[in-house]
Parts: sequence; structure tokens; C-alpha cells
Amino acid sequence: MALTFELDPSFTPALRDGITALWADVTNAGGAVGFVPPVTPEEIRPDLLKHLAAMEQGRVRLLVGRDEDGSVAATAFLSLNEHRLLRHWLMLYTVMVHPRLQGQGCGRELMAAAADAARSIEGIEAIRLTCRGGTGADRFYAACGYKEVGRVPDAIRVAPGDDIIMLLPLGGPATP
Repeated sequence: MALTFELDPSFTPALRDGITALWADVTNAGGAVGFVPPVTPEEIRPDLLKHLAAMEQGRVRLLVGRDEDGSVAATAFLSLNEHRLLRHWLMLYTVMVHPRLQGQGCGRELMAAAADAARSIEGIEAIRLTCRGGTGADRFYAACGYKEVGRVPDAIRVAPGDDIIMLLPLGGPATP
């Protein structure tokens, strides 16, 4: 199934509800996206509202993937660096694909769309992300072109595993 991606969609109540439902479904299926299962959309909503505040301030961009019915099926947040020495890369986080779509290539579509979105942002030369070791996420991101650049042993106290730092160079210096 091919998804349709949109960067910075209008944030409507339907989008809010779609993201919180997706986030709960991904968490409850074992996804490492900031919560410990079981979780409800209502428990996730305060975190999404923090993301929304950062989006309104221009510090975070939202990438949404929709299925053929128009339902939210994938998301990723692109966090811009505010420090002048770090503005050439951004952080990708809360990367999610609905569990019913996993294993169908939608994750790779999302990662390609995230790289395209990052390339469209002036001055961005690389994407950085972190993932929890022991989940297989590092192998997935490596297959999408990311390289491991560091580890923090036992950084997250959810399950055994390191916090793995990965980087995707976007093909040289971006044009200012």
C-alpha cells in the first residue's frame, strides 16, 4: 500500500485524533515511541500538544502519511536545532507506521519522505535520530541509509538496550 505524505498539514481535530490513535496503536504493539504499554490516546494527547506548541513556534515540522482512505497511517517529527552551530542538521523522532502496515514497505516510504522533507528545508545537511537497541530498529534505519555514529549504554530504562545514535547525510552542504 502506498501512502500519501504531507509536510506541515493543517492541524485539525481529526488530525490530532488520528495521530493520538496511531501513537497509542504503535505503543501498544510494542513500538519504542516514548510510552510504555498499555496506553490510551488520552494519555498521549499532552505529549502531542507539546509537539503542537513547538510546531507553532517553528521549531518542529510534522510529516504525516495517509492511507488510501485518508486515515493517518504514519508520522515523523522533524526537530530543527536552534543553536547556530547545529542548524545544519535536524532530529527525526516519533517515527511511526501503523502496525497493520508494517512489513509492507511503508516504513521505507516514510523514511524516504522524511529525507525529502529535510532536503526541502534550507541549510539542512543531515538527519539524526536515536533508537533503542535490542528492538531491530537500528537494522531498519541502516537499511534506509542511516549510519550508527554512537551509543549510550542503558540510556533508556524501559528494557535492556543502548540508545543508538544514527545519522543520514543528505548529500553534501545544503545551499544557504
